[in-house]
Amino acid sequence: MTLDNKRLDITDRVNGKLTNQGFELYVENESIGQVTFTDQGNQYALKNGYEQEGSKIFQQVSVPSEKDAKYVDCDYENGWC
Repeated sequence: MTLDNKRLDITDRVNGKLTNQGFELYVENESIGQVTFTDQGNQYALKNGYEQEGSKIFQQVSVPSEKDAKYVDCDYENGWC
């Protein structure tokens, strides 16, 4: 089995907690980074595996490239192995 890298849009799952400098960002109670407010705009500092593009936040994940085959074909056993 091989793994492919996939980019998931997790924007709807991200929560923020207000701090003195901006927001601490979380996904399911796990800190993923922070947003700092500056005169030049919002500055994102995200942990490895997360990225920001426009108003969206993405997570890089590894997923199997092929579906996991659950059926085993046993020709001479009438479906039983």
